[in-house]
Amino acid sequence: MYLLLCMLVLTDIATSTAVVPKTLFIFWFNFKGITVGGCLTQIFFLSMVSVMHSAILVTMAFDRYVAICNPLRYATILSKGKIAKLGLLCLIKAVLFILPMTLLLSRLPFCANHIIPNTFCEPIALVKLSCGDITLHRTYSLVIMFVVSVLDLSLIVLSYGLIIRAVLRISSKKAHQKTLNTCTAHICVMLTYYTPGLFVNLTRCFGQGIASHAHIILANLYLLISPMLNLVIYGVKSKELRDKLGKYTCRM
Repeated sequence: MYLLLCMLVLTDIATSTAVVPKTLFIFWFNFKGITVGGCLTQIFFLSMVSVMHSAILVTMAFDRYVAICNPLRYATILSKGKIAKLGLLCLIKAVLFILPMTLLLSRLPFCANHIIPNTFCEPIALVKLSCGDITLHRTYSLVIMFVVSVLDLSLIVLSYGLIIRAVLRISSKKAHQKTLNTCTAHICVMLTYYTPGLFVNLTRCFGQGIASHAHIILANLYLLISPMLNLVIYGVKSKELRDKLGKYTCRM
């Protein structure tokens, strides 16, 4: 669980690192320019980390399933080596999905207004600047959205469905409470990731009546607040982390 939590923290750090420095340059030094290469690089890393984050949440759901439904075989099924391989698989999946999208974006012709109304580059904003055919890009984006969002969420729902079925077979209320405590942190992290992300994407696609600054604020809050909440959620729910924090606080 802690290896997976470490991977989740790394994706959170990468998300903030890809956005915050450029945003601070805009507000502190009024440096609003960015090259096409820099924009594509930011899109690649943001999108790749997002896909990897979702894949790690799926892996964590599988981890909870094994811990609850096969506790005696937990150390065998999810050894450190297998966890490392799953993490590498998440990274490879993210790169294979996002690299073609970035290459498609790099081939688009830009002959209109070159202003992106946001503090960071995103695929939709860059596509809107193009005056070429974007059919292939739209199709590929829909495929990524389906595979990442629908498939990953389906696997998570399946894992928790199997967990609920196993728990309902146990009559002990204490066991029910223990299971709930085991899964609460992961459920909260999923809600803080998928719910705001879905809301931001829906307002971006269908919220034409919403002011542009509202879109910008929502997008930035999604990329900054969610990573911070993940640390707070697991810090509060994990007894070992609470004990370590208390120990170091007392020393200070």
